[in-house]
Amino acid sequence: MADDWKQRRLDRIHEELVRGGDPVAWVREADGVEASLLYPQLALRGPLFGVAVEREHGWEVVREVGAGMPQEARDSLNSLLWFRAKDDTDDRDVRRDLLAAVAILEKEPVNEIVAVGERYRIVRADEFARSGESGLEPPRATDPDAAEPDWDHRSGPPSPDLGFVLSPEREDGLTQEALKLGLREFSYAGKRFPEPMRDESLRAVATHPDIALLPVGFGVAERRGAGWRPAGMLQPTPHEARRSLYMGMTELWSLIYEFGEHKTERYRLAGEEFRAAGRANEVRIDDRLFRICRVERLVRCGEDGPEAPRPSDIDQYGPMKMHPTMDLDGVLHPES
Repeated sequence: MADDWKQRRLDRIHEELVRGGDPVAWVREADGVEASLLYPQLALRGPLFGVAVEREHGWEVVREVGAGMPQEARDSLNSLLWFRAKDDTDDRDVRRDLLAAVAILEKEPVNEIVAVGERYRIVRADEFARSGESGLEPPRATDPDAAEPDWDHRSGPPSPDLGFVLSPEREDGLTQEALKLGLREFSYAGKRFPEPMRDESLRAVATHPDIALLPVGFGVAERRGAGWRPAGMLQPTPHEARRSLYMGMTELWSLIYEFGEHKTERYRLAGEEFRAAGRANEVRIDDRLFRICRVERLVRCGEDGPEAPRPSDIDQYGPMKMHPTMDLDGVLHPES
């Protein structure tokens, strides 16, 4: 019965694809099929966290799902509400409600809070990349990218997460729908994961069986032995990931890791060659190999919306006061 339901869903999406006759969609589907053949395995990195708010149209992401710990996402919600109280209202009652939520977030590791009638939740995602014989999957030709790459400015496009609605019913194409259906039964397995993590992951399959896929991201990975290790933050486009790698090789790494003069120059030259290549997805320097890779994220959803952090998701620090005290008129008071 479950397999019949899955097939009916795939058949409906296929009919929509045929009826639409969109050549771009067909090329994107062909790209997806080719990727599934060249990169058949899924390489799991681990959980990421962000913030969503419940709206009439569903749970909408208001803070990027890219934090490595639940507390980082709670801190970002703290700041979101504090700045709303400071900059977005002159209503004392609204400001009182926002600051009351901030006061809770300063003291308690809560995963859900209501402020001014809106329900906010810390949401949990699992980050993964496709992998094959040649390693991690690089960007696809159909992935949106910068039309005119800018290598020199630090500010890039906003995260596509912001405003994204976490809906398992979103129809993103045949290959993406097949991926979502395949991921419904996914849970942690193997000695890499402690027993509590495996148990909670298996439980989540039952409590949050549906899958929502966040917008695709891009990152830098370094080959380490037989595996790959992330070497930077998730970026919204392939070019932003390339630029972060370029900036690392030409500026940042020599300062962070205290390269000597000769090593600094080697990395700078390698970075300039990488930039000159335009849309290259790999670079070698000394005995190191870096690759721009395509990263996907899944959010489990249940009857009450997206999954919140699990008990086994570890925080390295707790809640804290992050901003100055504000009164109901919006005046800031220095700490005594």
